Formats: sequence, structure tokens, C-alpha cells
Amino acid sequence: MSAYAIQIDTQPQYVGEQSDPLRGVFSFAYTITVTNTGTVPAQLIARHWIIQNDEGQMEEVKGLGVVGQQPLLAPGESFQYSSGCRLRTASGTMHGSFFFVAADGHRFDAPIEAFVLDASGTGTTGRTLH
Repeated sequence: MSAYAIQIDTQPQYVGEQSDPLRGVFSFAYTITVTNTGTVPAQLIARHWIIQNDEGQMEEVKGLGVVGQQPLLAPGESFQYSSGCRLRTASGTMHGSFFFVAADGHRFDAPIEAFVLDASGTGTTGRTLH
């Protein structure tokens, strides 16, 4: 088992009631579960997302913490939060990373695999791209 290991699970969902397809507004919510699978406590310091729609338009989002928090996760502990984004197309993808600092001072990035945002309902089960 690695000292510095983080598992990130994603669950996207289309939010039809906050969307306006005729105006090119497609709203998505996503729930992220971050689990420290390593052996050292680690604190989530920052996020980096790359959001891309089906037309190739890309948005990069960087910032401290997630939803205003910088959780410290003991080994085996999880943190879950929900957030959202809007696209101009009915589908797209998100991927990125979380930056962590372990209790012993080691710094590392935890990659977030690409997942699909899909207004048709087929991408709402957390499908991951490989």
C-alpha cells in the first residue's frame, strides 16, 4: 500500500430543470467522493478541472479547496461534495486533479479520470473514459 494514495469517484448527473437547451444552456451536477487509501493523513489543498464541451471549447478551473473546504483525510477517511457546471452543448467531459499535502509534508497530485457529462441520460452513471 502506498503512503500517498487517493481514490476519487465521480457521479455526474444532468439537471434538466436548470437547463435551457434552446438557448444552449445544459446544466450538470456532479458528486465527488475523495478517499484517502494511503497510510498517511493528507489535506486537499487545491483543485484543477478541465471542462470540455462537444464543440471542443475548453474551460479551465483552478482554486483553493473544494466547495470552500480543505478537508484533512486520515487513512481510510472519505469526503464527499457536490457541485456543478454548465455547457453550451448537450454533452462534454471533465477531468483534472486535486493537490494534496500529507501530514509529513510530502506534496502530491491525485488525478481525476475523465468522466462524461451527457444530457441524453446515458452518461449519468459515472462512466469513466480511458
